[in-house]
Amino acid sequence: MARVRLPAAAGSFYPASPSALATAVDGWLERAPISDRERPSALVVPHAGYVYSGAVAATAYATLRAFKGRTPRVLLLGPCHFLPLRGLAYPDVDVLCTPLGEVPLDEDLRERAARFRQVSVSSEAHEAEHSLEVQLPFLQRVLGHFRVLPLVVGSADAEEVEEVLDALWAPDVLPIVSSDLSHYLPYEDAREADRETAERVLSLDGPLDRGSACGAAGISGLLLAARKRGLRPRLLDLRSSGDTAGGHDEVVGYGAFAFYPPGTGS
Repeated sequence: MARVRLPAAAGSFYPASPSALATAVDGWLERAPISDRERPSALVVPHAGYVYSGAVAATAYATLRAFKGRTPRVLLLGPCHFLPLRGLAYPDVDVLCTPLGEVPLDEDLRERAARFRQVSVSSEAHEAEHSLEVQLPFLQRVLGHFRVLPLVVGSADAEEVEEVLDALWAPDVLPIVSSDLSHYLPYEDAREADRETAERVLSLDGPLDRGSACGAAGISGLLLAARKRGLRPRLLDLRSSGDTAGGHDEVVGYGAFAFYPPGTGS
């Protein structure tokens, strides 16, 4: 019998109804700018409740619409919010579930990841974690069928993350780092802080700290790997909850970035 990770964020971060969820995701994707560029090599996407960050996330996933069927495997990294964790961890399951259906784990990626000393298995770290789960419905709508290796990233330096990324990255593997940006700053302060963070991402200038992005470890590892591969980052969207569905006293920042092969994405 397959070991299943049930959705923990359905009904809170995003709709629990399959039809309502598909309608919401499709609506954001349809309103996102149409990209005729080459398929991105990697993405950075926010992970707040959809009412806050769904439109920003859609600008990243819209870059995949023209390439359905060409992205069979996804390497998904996001911060571990609820459990102290050293290194990176995958869940001891075979399938991830959302209201839109099941996504199988990629056994090959899991076996290769498990060889690294900084990678462990922890279903507990994944049980309530939303940072990876909220990416799945978007991926289900733009990719259709795919396999995934979800890795929560705890206390890890950029080199440890980059080592895993570099080993698992392949032409048929799309790395996606899940991260929000600044947290609970006044609106204008957040705008300034997030612009500075975006400039660092666009310059491949890491490592970032957790004050600038909750997924700083994952982004920092990606920046190292992107620099090594000569990738060219592009900012797709940069907003905050104050621009979408929240007040201005304390906001959370959201950025969407795509990384393109050398000579593209400028």
